[in-house]
Amino acid sequence: MYNPQLETFLCVAESGSFNKAAEKLYISPPAVIKQINLLEESLDLQLFIRTHRGLVLTKAGKSLYQDAKYMIQYCKDSVTRAKNAMQENTHVIRIGTSPMTPAQVLVDLWPKLQEDCPNIKFQLVPFDNTPENAREILENLGQNIDVVAGIFDETMLNLRKCAGLEISREPICCAVSIHHRLAGKDKLTVQDLYGENLMLIHRDWSHYVDLLRDDIWKNHPPIHIVDFDFYDVSVFNQCENNNYVPMSVRPSASQSPTGGLGIRHPLWLAPLSKSIPPCRTLPTSGGKGN
Repeated sequence: MYNPQLETFLCVAESGSFNKAAEKLYISPPAVIKQINLLEESLDLQLFIRTHRGLVLTKAGKSLYQDAKYMIQYCKDSVTRAKNAMQENTHVIRIGTSPMTPAQVLVDLWPKLQEDCPNIKFQLVPFDNTPENAREILENLGQNIDVVAGIFDETMLNLRKCAGLEISREPICCAVSIHHRLAGKDKLTVQDLYGENLMLIHRDWSHYVDLLRDDIWKNHPPIHIVDFDFYDVSVFNQCENNNYVPMSVRPSASQSPTGGLGIRHPLWLAPLSKSIPPCRTLPTSGGKGN
């Protein structure tokens, strides 16, 4: 439904070189170059500037990059909607899943649900975990996706305009690189974080994280707070590359950044001590009838 060369274009743009893109796509560099050349010819646009340091997007390339992800996802969603329209079985709950919002917590609950509702089935629907997709999916639960597992509180639910069902409460934790000085600890005190760059989700996303932020600003000024806008793999990359300490929650084995999430850099999770206010971190859900 869309030009497959667009996916190659996105990979090259994000990789910054033909060789790196070829490794990710499991094809040869000449094949990547050929696809990009054909795409530029068909669009009559120059998408990249070739430099000795790598590839740089032109203004046209930047514009196409912004739209290409949306176009590809929209086409995939269109096919999903068409397939759903053909299904005669209406007793299907569609669970959205992505590397940062794995569905395992809901899948683990399914045997119990089956005891009470034996006719209900579930379908896993993968999606790209981008800010745009997250906003659209949560504001339109029940269309292509019925439920998504994740962390939430009332502030987040109001922000995303969806409903939530509490499954568990989890403490705030920190994720650190295995090379970080704190990686060997079983539990952190607030003083352990003095001098560190602590990454917290931006204000007004979670009431409980805001309480944590205010407590640190007031009582623990040696801790430097770094805001981030969206929880994705780049947050963990900053953790590894810049030695930052991002806020996290205690995952199950299947949800661990070192396992089920498939994140490149190994991370070690350390729970904070009771001297920092606990955060209400709960899997989110919503959808039809919620």
